Amino acid sequence: MKKTLLSLAILTSFAAQADEGMWMPQQLPQVAQQLKAAGLELDPATLTKLTEFPMGAIVSLGGCSASFVSPQGLVITNHHCVYNSVAVNSTPERDLLANGFLAKTLGEEVPAAPGSRVFVTEEVTNVTDQIIDKKVAKLNGKARIDAIEKNQKEMVAACEKTPGYRCTVASYYGGLEFYRLKQLEIRDVRLVHAPPSGVGKFGGDTDNWMWPRHTGDYGFYRAYVSKDGKAADFAADNVPYVPKHFLKLATEGSKEGDFIMVAGYPGRTNRHRLPSEVQYTFDWNYPAFVQASGEVLAIIERETKNDPAAKLKYAGQIAGVNNYYKNRKGMLTSYGESDFLQRKTAEHNALKAWVNSDAARKKQFGADIDTAEKLIAERDAHTKQGFYLGYAQPRFLSSARSLYRLANERTKPDAARKSGYQERDMARVTSVITGQDRTYDEKVDKALVMNFLTKYLAQPAAEQDKAFNDALGLRAGMSQEELKAALDKAYAGSKLANKEERVTWLKKSPAEFKASNDSFIKAAVAMYDADLKDEAKEEELAGKIQKAYGGYMKAKIAYMNSKGQAVYPDANGTLRVTFGKIMGRDHGADGTGSWTAFTTVKGVVAKNTGEGEFNAPAAQLAAIKAKDFGKYVDPVLKTVPVNYLATLDITGGNSGSAALNKRGELIGLAFDGTLDSIISDWDFNAANTRDIQVDVRYILWNMKHVDKADNLLKEMNAL
Repeated sequence: MKKTLLSLAILTSFAAQADEGMWMPQQLPQVAQQLKAAGLELDPATLTKLTEFPMGAIVSLGGCSASFVSPQGLVITNHHCVYNSVAVNSTPERDLLANGFLAKTLGEEVPAAPGSRVFVTEEVTNVTDQIIDKKVAKLNGKARIDAIEKNQKEMVAACEKTPGYRCTVASYYGGLEFYRLKQLEIRDVRLVHAPPSGVGKFGGDTDNWMWPRHTGDYGFYRAYVSKDGKAADFAADNVPYVPKHFLKLATEGSKEGDFIMVAGYPGRTNRHRLPSEVQYTFDWNYPAFVQASGEVLAIIERETKNDPAAKLKYAGQIAGVNNYYKNRKGMLTSYGESDFLQRKTAEHNALKAWVNSDAARKKQFGADIDTAEKLIAERDAHTKQGFYLGYAQPRFLSSARSLYRLANERTKPDAARKSGYQERDMARVTSVITGQDRTYDEKVDKALVMNFLTKYLAQPAAEQDKAFNDALGLRAGMSQEELKAALDKAYAGSKLANKEERVTWLKKSPAEFKASNDSFIKAAVAMYDADLKDEAKEEELAGKIQKAYGGYMKAKIAYMNSKGQAVYPDANGTLRVTFGKIMGRDHGADGTGSWTAFTTVKGVVAKNTGEGEFNAPAAQLAAIKAKDFGKYVDPVLKTVPVNYLATLDITGGNSGSAALNKRGELIGLAFDGTLDSIISDWDFNAANTRDIQVDVRYILWNMKHVDKADNLLKEMNAL
C-alpha cells in the first residue's frame, strides 16, 4: 500500500508540543521522545496496542468516554455522562438525581437510558486506498458521495460478519484519509452507582467551565453480555462482561508537575478550518445557537415549573443544552477578545502564497483551495436558511419521518439501504423509538415547536420548506392563534406518543404508512419525496466539498511539513491520547490572581448554601467536619483533593476519559475545561488551556466515607 500524506506526516520526525495535540494511538511512537521527557514510564509503543494494557481498558459510550475498572465489567465515567440514565430511572417519589443511586448487588443494577452502549475499540486500520480507489478519485458531487458510501458499507459489512461488533469508517482531514474502526458493541448497559447531584453536579451551571471547581463528576455503569460471552440485548440472565484489561487505581497521590495523559474519544475540533468558516461560525452560527439555546432553556423551565414528572423527563436535555450554551458563550467571548480571524486569514494567505509561488504546486493545489472556499460559502448559506426549521420539528413528526424512511429502505437489499437504516442499525433505532416517551411531555414539546415555528414562518417565503408547510397546514403570515390551532390539530391527530402504538410502526410497510390517518405519519409521507430531493442536493454539494477540501488539506500538510511542523488530525470521535502536566495557572481569566492546581473539600464547605446548585449532602458535610478522611488525605494539602488542572488538549466527548499517571494507573477523570480556553477547539492557546479532572482520591473517599459503596471499592481492589 502506498503511504498517504497523513502516514508521511506522522512518520516524519517533527517537533511537537507536549500539551497540544489529540494523537492517534499509532502516532505515539513518533512523539516517544516528548512522552518520555514529560515523564511517561511505560513504553510509548505499548500505547499503540489497543487490546493490551492500558488502551484495552479505554471505551466509548458513544458521546462520552469511559474505562473498565474491574474484571466484572464495571465502567467508570462522569456523572454527567450517566445523568440521563439516572433521570429516566427517577420518579418524583424516588428521585435518584437528588439522592443518588447505589446498587449493592448485581440484582439491584437497573437498565441505563435507552440506546446506551459500551464500545470497546480493538482495531484501527488505514483504509484510504480502498475507500478512495482509482474510480472514486475521478468522481465528483453526489456520485462521489454515493461511491464512497458504497465502499464504506461494503467494508463495514465485511468487518461486522463477526457477531457483536460495530465497525465504522471514519474520515480524517475532511476526507483526505479514512480509517476503519472495529469495536465490540455491548448493548446491555446498567446503572450501578451515581452520587447525589449535590456531589456529582455540585456547582451546577454556575460553576460549569469555571475554576476553582469542586464537582464529584463520576458515576458507574456495568457492561453485560449473554451467558456465552456475546454482545446481547438486555436480559435478566445476562452476566457481567469480562474485559481483557481494566485500569488499576493509583496508590500514590497526584501532585503538581506530575505527568498526566488522558485517553478517550474527543468529539470535534476545528483547527484546520478555512477563515471563511471561522467567520461564519463566530459571526452567525454560534450567536444564533446561543440565542436559541437560551430560549429552549427558558421554555422548558416555564413549562415544567409546577410539574415534577415533566421536569425529570427533561433533566437530561436541560443539562446537555446548558453545557453547550455556556460553552458557546465562552467561545464567543474569547473570540471577541482575540485576533484569531486575522491570524487565521494571514496563515491561509501565506499557504496560498506558498502554493502560487511554485508552478507545480499551483497546478496541484490551487484550484482545490479556491473551489473549497466557494463551496463552503454555499453550504453555510443553506445552513442559515434551515436553522429555525431544525428546532421546529414536533418530536414525533421527526420520529414519523425516520420510521417512514426506514419502511422504504427496508424494501431494498440490506447493502443498498442508506446508512443508518440497515439491519446493523435496528437495535439502536428500536431502542431509541421505544424509549422516547421517557423524555417527552406534550406541553413542553408543543411550546418549543410553537416558539421556533414562529421564527421560521417569519423568514421570507423563498427560504421556507414548502413540503413541510403543506404537510402541517402552515403558511407565512399566520397569526399565533392560527398557528396554535394547526399545531393542536397535528398533535391531537397522532398516537405516536403512545409507546405501544409507536413501536408497531417499526415493522410496517410503506403501503401501511400511506393508508394511515395518523397526522404525523401522513405528514411524513407527504414530505418524503421532497426530503429525498433535498438530500440529493445536499449530497451533491457535499461530494464537491469532500473532493476540494481533501485537496486543500493536502496543500496544508505539505506546507506545514515544509516548515518542519507536524500535522495532527482534528478530533472526529475516534480514540485519541493527549499528554502534559498537572499544573495551575499564573493568572486567572481576569488577569489577576492565580489558579492553584488543586481544590479540596474545604471549598465544598465554603461554597455550600444548602440549596440549589450548592447543596452538598448532609452526610458529606458531616464527614468533612469530622475530618473523616481515612487514607485519602493529601500530605501537602492536609485534606482530601477534589479537582485539579492539567495542560491537556481535550474537547467534548473526552468527558469521562481516564486520566492516567506515568505508570498508566487511574488518577482521575477528565470532565471539563475553563471558560477562557474553550476556544481551543478552534485556536489552541498553550498558555491558557487547562482541563479539569476529578481526583480519584475524592471519588474513593466519597464512595467509602459518604455513600458506603464498599461493594464497589472491594471490586476495584480499593479497600
